[in-house]
Amino acid sequence: MATKAKPKSTPLTPGFQPYKEKKGEEYMSDEMRAHFTEILQKWKLELMQEVDRTVHHMQDEAANFPDPADRASQEEEFSLELRARDREIDQTLQLVEDNEYGWCDSCGVEIGIRRLEARPTATLCIDCKTLAEIKEKQLGS
Repeated sequence: MATKAKPKSTPLTPGFQPYKEKKGEEYMSDEMRAHFTEILQKWKLELMQEVDRTVHHMQDEAANFPDPADRASQEEEFSLELRARDREIDQTLQLVEDNEYGWCDSCGVEIGIRRLEARPTATLCIDCKTLAEIKEKQLGS
């Protein structure tokens, strides 16, 4: 007797089920946008929980930084990274709200539901992202 496989959660957001498109559904329908809003809000909450855990860990590990400048540098790097990720999520949520989410910034085509579930803040389709990475490698950036 065959068992029915459970749908996988996206790697980014454990517990979320991949979006199931309805026959004839328009890309970035209200339901799709609600799906991504939920993913982004959960991601933001997870980010804030990570901040709390890391702050506590850094306080516990303060003795490992004999030089206060080393600790300050690490805290600043951490703070900048978290602010950048938080800002990225907020900008993406604004795109969803403005009905501009899910379209490639470079060529204007659909980014695709599965790519967005894997990276909800993606602003480029896979083809444009691949080209951008190739150019980056060629320029040595």
